Amino acid sequence: MTVARLSGIERIERAFAAAKRERRMAIVIYLMTGFPRRDATRGLVRAALDGGADVIELGVPFSDPMADGTTVQRAGETALREGIRLDDCIAEARTAVAERDATVVLMGYLNPFLRYGPQRLADALRSAGVAGVIAPDLPVEESAEIDAALMPAGAARIDMFAPTTPDGRLERLLPRARGFVYCVSLTGVTGARAGLSEEVGPFVRRVRARTPLPIVVGFGISRPEHVRALRGVADGVAVGSAAIDAIDRAERGRSEDALRDLVRSLREAGAA
Repeated sequence: MTVARLSGIERIERAFAAAKRERRMAIVIYLMTGFPRRDATRGLVRAALDGGADVIELGVPFSDPMADGTTVQRAGETALREGIRLDDCIAEARTAVAERDATVVLMGYLNPFLRYGPQRLADALRSAGVAGVIAPDLPVEESAEIDAALMPAGAARIDMFAPTTPDGRLERLLPRARGFVYCVSLTGVTGARAGLSEEVGPFVRRVRARTPLPIVVGFGISRPEHVRALRGVADGVAVGSAAIDAIDRAERGRSEDALRDLVRSLREAGAA
């Protein structure tokens, strides 16, 4: 089955344009494929979309997730035990696109993407309607092989930048960015935090001065007050560990409800 004829980049543009039109921040929700069970992903994706998520990041589990904190690491370990592989992640994304016309990106480490093969990956993403990929361990300077496959397929490789990124590197690399720019809110791994770093505002302003693309802030975003604090600063927020925690802590049979409620609260907090 070949899904619908919007390119991945067009899907991303549509998602952020809708949020802007509605005068609110876009909500990007990360879910580990296959967590807490192999058969749970489809219902959780639907719940996140019902709660108002604009973009779904489907995690590709990997044995050495260097950018992930303990919450996402544990979810990835569960997914690996459930036998989840990249083909499974693409299949779940295909279903979300086919059923809900969703904007879905895959977030994972470079090794599974390279092992799959850049051209095979690009063809699979285009067929499934996947909007793009995020690979935290792929420096932009070393992305030519992946880009050469993804760009003709209309899929975005989302760039990630940290507050420590110097202006010169931003000047050099941001013109090559596609889809949206992922600004990491802190120096460290993923995980819910009590508050946001004071570096976030100045960092986002440095990025915005150099790109017209939407800017999403992630890592440590876990509460509605974090989203409110970023209104007028960023165009969207990416929430992962808090979503996984909500699923994990929910009463039996209530994980979809817990996730839906969390996403709804974040969306409401991002409204002007």
